Amino acid sequence: MEFVKEFAIFLHQNDIIKFGDFTLASGKKSSYYIDLRLVASFPHIFRKMTKNLQKLISEKTGLDNFDSLVSVPTGGLIIGAALAIETVKPLIYVRDKPKDYGTTKSIEGKIFSDMKVILIDDVITTGNSVINGIKQLKDAGVSISDVYVIINRLEGASDALKLEEVNLYQLTDVLEITKILFQEKFVSKEILDKINNQINQN
Repeated sequence: MEFVKEFAIFLHQNDIIKFGDFTLASGKKSSYYIDLRLVASFPHIFRKMTKNLQKLISEKTGLDNFDSLVSVPTGGLIIGAALAIETVKPLIYVRDKPKDYGTTKSIEGKIFSDMKVILIDDVITTGNSVINGIKQLKDAGVSISDVYVIINRLEGASDALKLEEVNLYQLTDVLEITKILFQEKFVSKEILDKINNQINQN
């Protein structure tokens, strides 16, 4: 919890989380916007974030209980690469669509039959892009049971992943972040209510 509080305040102070009216890549309206790709520009907090994710993986899955880390470009891939170095684990990644040149592969990296992986992403909303990656992995004979994210936007991803028989673990979520910022008087009750309403609509 101590890291989450520090992280929430860091995100706000560096405009990595912004509150207002935004249109997401999906076309959906949102009362906030998070760009975790900016965290890599702050190496000390980025490493602390990565180490906290490593600790969560160690507790929930166990570092000896999977063969490789896997990620989806681009936000999650930066975190996946940092984790691969820290844990000395192989890294593979799944493209959202196969290359239309060269080997036309959709999975990059060394895979083998009955391989066990965990998937890393930065932010998860509905889970659609992650599920696309999971299906490609399963089609290739790769076993996946756990997904880890830094921030859960709490808009249906957990239930969607359960249908794929995959667990979702998070360092924090948008509601926890906003509650911390409200308690620390960085944001108003109106903003907290807006976040609550957006989550409850899903």
